[in-house]
This record gives sequence, structure tokens and C-alpha cells, in this order.
Amino acid sequence: MSYLKIGEVARETGIGIETIRFYERKGLLDEPDRRPSGYRQYDDSVIARLRFIRRSKELGFTLSEINELLGLWFDTETRCCDVRHKAQQKIGEIEEKVKTLNGMKRSLKKLIEQCQRRGSLKDCPLLDGLGDRARSGKA
Repeated sequence: MSYLKIGEVARETGIGIETIRFYERKGLLDEPDRRPSGYRQYDDSVIARLRFIRRSKELGFTLSEINELLGLWFDTETRCCDVRHKAQQKIGEIEEKVKTLNGMKRSLKKLIEQCQRRGSLKDCPLLDGLGDRARSGKA
């Protein structure tokens, strides 16, 4: 078995050294063995695990959820339906976020439309919509 230094792992996975150390502190990666010199030494399995973490993050999973997924990945009792259930939950969360973002977009478009009808900064609906200028003394 070959061992890699943290810099080699970072280059291989595209994940920064500090992020790798952070994942160790959060329990997503096991604390690696150390060489007599004190350097961390990683085996090849950490590459697959880090790629799993990166792809999971890209799909919107939180670190806590990724930790659960990793547990499922290594549990011999896990069934595909268990993982599918986690993915379906994430889709539901994403759909809620999309609704929220669409509402934000509609509100901004409305403010922009109102803004196009005004010339003076004093009557700017964008600034008025973001804060209460009457209370701030900027009216």
C-alpha cells in the first residue's frame, strides 16, 4: 500500500489542505497515521472518500448529511432504498429553496420596475424596499 502526504491528496482531489484538515476535525475523515517525522500519511482510500464528499457537497448535501451518507456507504446492511430516501429528502429541500429564490426574484423585479419610473434617489423604491429610510433619518 502506498501512502500520500496531505499535499498530494489535495492535488489529486482538488480539495484544499485546510479543507482536508477541517473534514478530519468534523469526523468526515479518520485521523491519519503519522510518519515518524510527524507528517500525516494517507492511504489511497481517502481519495475516494474525498471525491464522495466533494460530489455530495456539489449536490447540496450538508456536512452532517454527508456524514450520514458516508455511514450508509460503509454499512453492509444499507439498501439502495435507504440512499434513495436521503436523495428524495434533498430534492424536497431544493424545491423549497427554489420557491424561496423565485419569490425573492419576483420582489426584486417589482422593485426594479418601480425604480425605472423614478428619477430621484430620494424616492428610490429599491432603497425604500430594503430599509425604512423614514426611521433611519435619511428621508
